[in-house]
Amino acid sequence: MTLSEIRDQAITPALALLPPAMGSKAAVVSLLANGLQESRFTHRRQIGGPARGFWQFEKGGGVRGVLRHTATAGHARVLCEARGVPATEDAVYAALEHDDVLAAGFARLLLWSDPRPLPALGEVAAAWDLYIRTWRPGKPHRRTWAALYAQALEEVAT
Repeated sequence: MTLSEIRDQAITPALALLPPAMGSKAAVVSLLANGLQESRFTHRRQIGGPARGFWQFEKGGGVRGVLRHTATAGHARVLCEARGVPATEDAVYAALEHDDVLAAGFARLLLWSDPRPLPALGEVAAAWDLYIRTWRPGKPHRRTWAALYAQALEEVAT
């Protein structure tokens, strides 16, 4: 999928189900950059791993974290209800592979769980730090980040 399609078909509808404060340009850039880093918006199921959705959530990691975190649990329940998915780890995990709106919403909520403000547009290193703090990737690939972040930034700037 193209970044425009991801924005139109997943991110924008997900943000419409969440509080308006979650819908900034900085949030959209982070969502696009993190999705590019995790799956290139090509793989909804991790190659050789358990993660699901374009943002590559694991059941006992990001799914559990978003469903239980005090800053996101209520929003996650609202999002799940809107998408017709029970707000349980098993149900969300199963749905993420096929529901890009739910996946984008959970990705935004994971970012929301971080106590620091989102990096300003163009703050590549700060955006990487946020990605590392929130996604906690097992094998992070810093060398690809700057180019992927630039793609995300260009998509939002146009």
